[in-house]
Amino acid sequence: MQELRAEDTLGILGMPGIDTQRSSAGLGWPRMYLSVQRELPYQAEFGGAGNHLVILHLDGPVNVTRGRGKRAQTRTIGSGGLFLHPAHHDLTVTLSGRLRTMHVYLDSSMIADAAGREVELAEEIGATDPLLEQLVLSLDMATRNYSDTSRLYVDSLGAAVAAQLAERHSCLPRPAADVGQPSGLADRQLSIAMDLMHERLQRGLSLDELATSVGLSVSQFARAFKLRMGVPPHRYLMGLRLDQAQRLLRASDMSIAEVANACGFANQEHLTRVMRACLDVTPGALRSSMQ
Repeated sequence: MQELRAEDTLGILGMPGIDTQRSSAGLGWPRMYLSVQRELPYQAEFGGAGNHLVILHLDGPVNVTRGRGKRAQTRTIGSGGLFLHPAHHDLTVTLSGRLRTMHVYLDSSMIADAAGREVELAEEIGATDPLLEQLVLSLDMATRNYSDTSRLYVDSLGAAVAAQLAERHSCLPRPAADVGQPSGLADRQLSIAMDLMHERLQRGLSLDELATSVGLSVSQFARAFKLRMGVPPHRYLMGLRLDQAQRLLRASDMSIAEVANACGFANQEHLTRVMRACLDVTPGALRSSMQ
């Protein structure tokens, strides 16, 4: 699937007065697009697009009006407030003041995958959702330090955003609960997924590739893997990379930068940050302790 681009969205990002600071453009995200920008006041109408929109306000407060006439809704939204707009719906909106925002656009198929059915999001203005806010902020951090090996982490964050939207911000009734408890990956599925993780330890690996390899949707695979292994796929893969890095630091004469590259870390700094956070030791200190 091709990368989702700014041109595929509603059109807000292409307006004059939108000063984009950073985005996911060029990172190859197929069903999701993120952009951080400064916006000047405006009033505009936009045709519907095939992706859902989550706007997180990064400062404020500022007055925002959705719709027009008797159906217009005006809210004063502060930092952390959310504006949600569903796919395929036209939008009339008025922004009354300067504002920094983060936009996340998700293809409608992501929400459907998360819910296991077609889902229509509610039109919300001024909503708050601390979990959704943190997930969106984590996606932004991923754009700042992105490498090919970050793909699984970004996919997992995107799936979590989609699941939260489907669970907490849908305007459709929830289906009756399934009988019985969900099951984890079968032995054969787990073996296939593990083989692929080890094979792609040095290179990028997406959640979609893992799910496809075992014949599941992205959301089904993420849930089943965590049930079986106790951690999300991206955390397990990071553990494999960290284990391999420790082996190479102890048993090879490769430089720390070469070890980082061989184990799928973005660079030496990335390896150092992860190792310090997980093991409370730096690569250099670990190597010195073995001498």
